[in-house]
Amino acid sequence: MNDVPLSILFGILFLLIILSGFFSSSETGMMSLNRYRLRHMAKNKHKGAMRASSLLEKPDRLIGTILTGNNLVNFAAAALATIISQRLWPDNPDLAVFVNTILFTLVVLIFAELTPKTLAAIHPEKVAFPASRILVGMQWVLTPFVWFVNTIANALLKLVRVDINATPDNLSTEELRTVVHEAGTMIPKRHQRMLISILDLEKMAVNDIMVPRSEILAINLEDDIEDIITQLRTTQHTRLPVYRDDINAVVGMLHTRNASRFLTNPDFNKSDILQECRDPYFIPESTPLHTQLFNFQKQQRRIALVVDEYGDVQGICTLEDILEEIVGEFTTDTAAIENPDFKRLNDGSTLVDGTAYIRDINKALGWDFNTDGPKTFSGLIVEYLETIPDGPACLTLEDKRIEILKVEDNLVKLSRVFDK
Repeated sequence: MNDVPLSILFGILFLLIILSGFFSSSETGMMSLNRYRLRHMAKNKHKGAMRASSLLEKPDRLIGTILTGNNLVNFAAAALATIISQRLWPDNPDLAVFVNTILFTLVVLIFAELTPKTLAAIHPEKVAFPASRILVGMQWVLTPFVWFVNTIANALLKLVRVDINATPDNLSTEELRTVVHEAGTMIPKRHQRMLISILDLEKMAVNDIMVPRSEILAINLEDDIEDIITQLRTTQHTRLPVYRDDINAVVGMLHTRNASRFLTNPDFNKSDILQECRDPYFIPESTPLHTQLFNFQKQQRRIALVVDEYGDVQGICTLEDILEEIVGEFTTDTAAIENPDFKRLNDGSTLVDGTAYIRDINKALGWDFNTDGPKTFSGLIVEYLETIPDGPACLTLEDKRIEILKVEDNLVKLSRVFDK
């Protein structure tokens, strides 16, 4: 080695540092690849993505190959740097060792570790895809050695109960929600809101969106026949529950389209309504929305009666209600426009109907009332007061000043809310 010119030794050392940088950047680039984007590109027959995906299927072999090459190169470079330093300072070996340690560490850190790894972390695909060509060949050449090393390493991992076959790239619901939020311009805002709404369905139950019992429009077979005919001709709904005397005694569900078959019949009677009714569909009030969406599809239904644990009807839930939680309002309800649940006043305050759902209020007005307890605004006020107010009253709740304007039938019918 003493007969080899220093220029050649420096050239070999330079080459070894470049190879060390290659292995360092390859490791970071391969591990920084977005697995979901990688799978998409591989499905579209991108050759670099297909090679990288194949290598990442067995990460222990890939890491073993990279580290084997990297360590061989680094040890060879360290040994060569020591020889060069001894050639430069033959009379002072201690100085040679000291200078070699400092300079070689700096060179390797800057040119073989920090710079290539940073580059690979910023542009993993540009580094990993070309490097995969070389890594595939190296993995084949080093198979016996890598297998031996990995066997020992995997045995040690099993001793500490580490599953080497685990798939760490599975996303939880919350992580997927973060991915959608962080997508930026890659996904339009409207589509982001829809995706988030789909994920939020599992957090909500049927009783969060149902039409409450007090607002159910239904046909009472105990009413006069003329009143029933008027109701059928003026209703804005396509499906109406049919019951006898009490809403808990529902006998069927009538599609108003079928009412045309008997409304023109001069001999029309209540039995004609029962003949056109379909069996009612009951669902528990605690059913998650994503489950109920599939249940509607499975049962081929569009409307269901919501019951509590005692079997009493608590409200109505429709397929349209669930879909609107995903895409937003897509129909025009004239009645809702004429009688809104909340109305902004000129002085900045807001009139809120007591039956309005807290979720709808928060969504429309940007408020932050707690939705874990009562579902309606009236229920929220009563829970806070721990009593039903006898008349007008005032309270402060969630940084809002609330004036109770009207109390009727044990219900806070109307309130006025001021921002503090």
